[in-house]
Amino acid sequence: MPKFLIVIVALLAIALVVFSFSELEEITATLQQAHPWFLALAVLVEGVWLLVLGWIFRSIYGALGLKESRQRMTLLAPASMFLNIVTPSAGVGGLALFLADARRRGHASGKVAVAGALYLLLDEAAFLCVLAVGIAVLFRRGHLGAGEIGASLILLAVACVLASMLYLAYRSPAALGRALAASARILNRIVHPFIRREWLSESRAHEFAGEVSEGLGSLPQRPFNLLRPFLLSLANKVLLMGVLIFSFLSFDVTFTAGTVVGGFSMAYLFLIVSPTPSGIGVVEGIMPLALRTLGVDIAQAVIVTLAYRGITFWLPLAVGAVALRFLHLNGAPSHDLQSYGTK
Repeated sequence: MPKFLIVIVALLAIALVVFSFSELEEITATLQQAHPWFLALAVLVEGVWLLVLGWIFRSIYGALGLKESRQRMTLLAPASMFLNIVTPSAGVGGLALFLADARRRGHASGKVAVAGALYLLLDEAAFLCVLAVGIAVLFRRGHLGAGEIGASLILLAVACVLASMLYLAYRSPAALGRALAASARILNRIVHPFIRREWLSESRAHEFAGEVSEGLGSLPQRPFNLLRPFLLSLANKVLLMGVLIFSFLSFDVTFTAGTVVGGFSMAYLFLIVSPTPSGIGVVEGIMPLALRTLGVDIAQAVIVTLAYRGITFWLPLAVGAVALRFLHLNGAPSHDLQSYGTK
């Protein structure tokens, strides 16, 4: 990775820590008061979550005919998550990291892009299963409001759009190519006053659409191979609920199964639909209120939320930074993504 991009990413990461310093202080002070054994178990469960995350990507790669080690996927997944959070790129940073790695290891870029889209779709599908239970809990307790319904509909709409795009790529690569070329044309017009050249190639957009279609074309031969990453995605939601359970136990806060499912569902829902990366500042505000409506004292709800976010957000973020450094990719992901589009 070029030094100037390393510096930019490092500065963005430092800025995130600086702007969130007061929250980190609160999380640190809160964790110091936790029961050490339950806290250690929560961290252990989060570690298993990170391992399963790499396993999910490896399973999706395998379904598309891409061979990659579980160890490398376990590094790439948190590293891409780190880039998505610290760089204001709407997920492009993480995708670029996978594409850069694909080019160096001889994988088809279109298949890797499909793998990223399938991960998002399967993750959202697995969470929708959990969300259905969470909404049922809120409805039964009379706490289902317009905000929860609206956010759920947004998530469902996003999943439908993503599924439609994948279906379009499978059925008509030419139509997808035209759509991507049109998008590239619009983006080129926007950035042309600044860089004085085409940023994305329209011809490359059509070629990329063909690669994506080719990647999807291998799925009908192994359709049941997607069942494994879906079940793993579902298992990861259960693991996150396990972290929440141990967060409750760490502070001797009384809870029920409905409290765990309902609280987790609302926290993860607003993490996905939030305009901020990984729900920074949003989940911390929504989750205590959700727990309060489920019968948890507001002070205890805040403590549990701080512990949960410290383990499920800040810990993976730190692991992602280490993983990105450990990968030692030659060339910046964002630079490779740009060069990939202009060839």
